[in-house]
Amino acid sequence: MTSQAEKIRESFKNHKWEPSRHFMDFHIAGFAYYDGLDVIDQLILGQQVSLIVEADNPHDPEAVAIYFKDIKLGYVPSAKNILLSNLLYYGHSAIFESRIQFVNKESHPERQFRVVVKIKDNRQ
Repeated sequence: MTSQAEKIRESFKNHKWEPSRHFMDFHIAGFAYYDGLDVIDQLILGQQVSLIVEADNPHDPEAVAIYFKDIKLGYVPSAKNILLSNLLYYGHSAIFESRIQFVNKESHPERQFRVVVKIKDNRQ
């Protein structure tokens, strides 16, 4: 009779290592100043959000806004937006998927929602 540990060990023999698809994650900056409260009950774990570059933003030329449907929720924090902004600006948005990763509606508005950005797996 094979033990559970032996079965697990055997399953790992066929496992192939893959790099993580994780690109970045962050809390939504400025949530309290935009319209997130209008859709707060729809912002659930795993919900897809859109990232839109705002190259003409007068406060931050690297700004990346976060939208749920057509509602602006806030921004990618400026400390994390430079590479993402450049990739989005030059048309590479199709390589990313972004979703709500963390929800705590009891927290301070700047800490209620966390977004994860992953690289899409387009392998056949």
